[in-house]
Amino acid sequence: MSIKLTTKNTLPVDANQATLIGRVWSPGNPSGPSLVVIRENNVFDISAHFATLSEFLENDHPVEQLKDVEGTFLCSLEDLLGNTHDSANTDQAYLLAPADLQVIKAAGVTFASSMIERVIEEQAGGNPSKAKAIRVLVEGVIGDNLSSVEPGSEKATQLKELLIEKGMWSQYLEVGIGPDAEIFTKAPVLSAIGSGKSIGIHPKSEWNNPEPEIVLAVNSKGKIQGATLGNDVNLRDFEGRSALLLSKAKDNNASCAIGPFIRLFDDNFTLEDVHTCEVTLQVKGTDGYTLEGLSSMIKISRSPVDLVQQTINENHQYPDGFFLFLGTLFSPTQDRDHIGGGFTHKLGDTVMISSPKLGTLYNTVTYSSDAKPWEFGINSLINNLTHRGLLKAKNDFVSK
Repeated sequence: MSIKLTTKNTLPVDANQATLIGRVWSPGNPSGPSLVVIRENNVFDISAHFATLSEFLENDHPVEQLKDVEGTFLCSLEDLLGNTHDSANTDQAYLLAPADLQVIKAAGVTFASSMIERVIEEQAGGNPSKAKAIRVLVEGVIGDNLSSVEPGSEKATQLKELLIEKGMWSQYLEVGIGPDAEIFTKAPVLSAIGSGKSIGIHPKSEWNNPEPEIVLAVNSKGKIQGATLGNDVNLRDFEGRSALLLSKAKDNNASCAIGPFIRLFDDNFTLEDVHTCEVTLQVKGTDGYTLEGLSSMIKISRSPVDLVQQTINENHQYPDGFFLFLGTLFSPTQDRDHIGGGFTHKLGDTVMISSPKLGTLYNTVTYSSDAKPWEFGINSLINNLTHRGLLKAKNDFVSK
């Protein structure tokens, strides 16, 4: 099942007031990835001014910077989106994930309900048939709402002592209500896929789900420059068997989707909009099955600023910036095929992740082994930009 991308089904509801930037594969001789800005439903290539998105986001005031950049007309936005799919015409521009040299990080267990589901996964050992009974047991001890517990607070410490006594303490509760957030690397640099492309599920996984999330674009100084949408594709059975399998549960070919565009912060869109936004999810299967979900950022346990500060600080730097998935409230417990089986993806599922001020991210489920292989890495990017004459020496470069 595939969906044709259009301006109507992709853009924010207030697109005429939004400052949107992204990355496209630009045709030419040679062709290659280009940074673009969207203006009046047209796509303008600004790669002659900024070779990478990472470089552009280092500006203290990126929106103001764009006012001085005319750019080169590439195509209409409708044409770009219409050619964005797994079989894109390489003679025309198509959309890429809006991330290049940034490390792709993710914050885990940042919502109370998903925190409880992680505990259930752990108790079930990754077996979905055991989850329903364990859910009743866990909620009987912990309850079904931990949103009133401030991470790292005295109340959280008291709850920890009680749960240890009951034999219900978990590593997921440690990062959920303890002082230290879970921050992990979701995917390698340049490996994310964009809207319109297939997302990959490991072929051995029998219990998995999408994770609809807000993703922050942060520069090397720790300044949050804007936001977009993401799908932190998750294998519940792998991680449930052992938290040490997190990398196999999270990082597979095409298992990280980001897009469609980055909306930069300006007078019409601020970090406060991120704090209060809602992210909706819809999964449509070729079997007629439909799953719907909602993640409300107002219910997050840790603020986005706190999560950024726990990611970049005196102990860890990101010279090219980073993207940060903020976690999700959504964790599907609905049965798909049989009672007690829970939800899991099927091949051909269409996943739609939306938020009014960020637009919609579309992807179709396939196996990670069948998704398009990831072949364009950092060396390829450097060689491509060099061949296109887009890399320029900086006056402030100092050899170290």
